[in-house]
Amino acid sequence: MTLAQPSLYAAEDSSPYLTIRLLTAEIAQQMVSSAVANCDKRGYRVAAAVVDRNGNLVAFLRHSLAAPHTVKVSQRKAYTAATLQSATSDMSHRPDLNFAPDILLIVGAVPIKFVGHFYGGMAVAGAPPDIDEQCALAGIEAVSDILLFAD
Repeated sequence: MTLAQPSLYAAEDSSPYLTIRLLTAEIAQQMVSSAVANCDKRGYRVAAAVVDRNGNLVAFLRHSLAAPHTVKVSQRKAYTAATLQSATSDMSHRPDLNFAPDILLIVGAVPIKFVGHFYGGMAVAGAPPDIDEQCALAGIEAVSDILLFAD
């Protein structure tokens, strides 16, 4: 009996390398600053987090009057959006994920995607969930011109 060995060979016409795009810390910081400012204009004191595609924190900002729990909640929501590559508002049908480590299925987190490239996740915590999501989207929108023309 012969066991099949895994093959690491790439097809002749494909590259053996994978190209990924990463957010710079400066861009991610612009995102969280814009999200917190957007919520502040609406009268909400929030925290905002951006994580990379693996769920690692890239940028974070907490309004000085935001509740302490918003720190971890925003980071876990962003982690959820990044690792599931989906908005938390789209995940309510997945109660099985409630027990997955660090997953938090509370509305307010969105994946960061531009022109077919996935960058990570962004979340806001401290306002009503639908407002959290709107502020997170505003944070992403604030850098959309930069990411749309990144090539």
